[in-house]
Amino acid sequence: MKHDQSFDGRADKFARNIYDSSKGRIRTTVVWRDLEACLARLGPRPLRILDAGGGFGFFARRLAALGHQVTLCDLSAEMLAMARSAIDEEGLSERITLIHCPIQSLAEQVSGTFDLVLCHAVLEWLVDPKATLPTLFPFLAPGGILSLLFYNRQGLLFQSLVVGNFDYVRAGLRKKRQTALTPTNPQMPDEVYGWVSGGGLDIIGKTGVRVIHDYMRHKEDQTGKFDDLLAMELRYCQEEPFVSLGRYIHVLAQKPR
Repeated sequence: MKHDQSFDGRADKFARNIYDSSKGRIRTTVVWRDLEACLARLGPRPLRILDAGGGFGFFARRLAALGHQVTLCDLSAEMLAMARSAIDEEGLSERITLIHCPIQSLAEQVSGTFDLVLCHAVLEWLVDPKATLPTLFPFLAPGGILSLLFYNRQGLLFQSLVVGNFDYVRAGLRKKRQTALTPTNPQMPDEVYGWVSGGGLDIIGKTGVRVIHDYMRHKEDQTGKFDDLLAMELRYCQEEPFVSLGRYIHVLAQKPR
């Protein structure tokens, strides 16, 4: 039987790969700009925030540092241990609650609703994302916003075509040997949008994440021209066709008041 992916045993490697790299810096900068827009939309007040599958709490800690109350859950005990260490070091223990559980069990662990619910880079590691995502919707307060980041199957397909990996395309983007840090279940954007809209949420924004970085002809330019690259990523990430070509897509959706 297949199980949702946990990063126990490789949490350190995962964190370094995601955040200590040019692609990680682009991801965090682009997504954080979107989150700042969410905070402005929700108003200048302390918010109640849920970070579902939030790993070692990169965004949870940033949000807590602004004065918000954050509940962070994750399936990986190692990720939560890393989160606890950073939270204590940054003096944020009174603003962040950690819960060790899968997203599907959150209703047994958490009560009430939240102004902002984060679910970042989780769908692509789930066995059944279509069934799991809607379990988060009841946690949204009226007017609350869902911040959903997912690995884009269309972006993976385009990158594979560009580099000439045609056997991989013919195999349906399935690798013979799965690498530990490669998402196992990339998602089709239109399907994800349908799940969100079908749950009664209004999509208020879409942003492509890494709409240029992964397609650059000269890989050394990813770091050698990073400042210019980041500026261009921020410039084009909310325009089509670039949104749909992002390696990740960040969807913002609001629950009607």
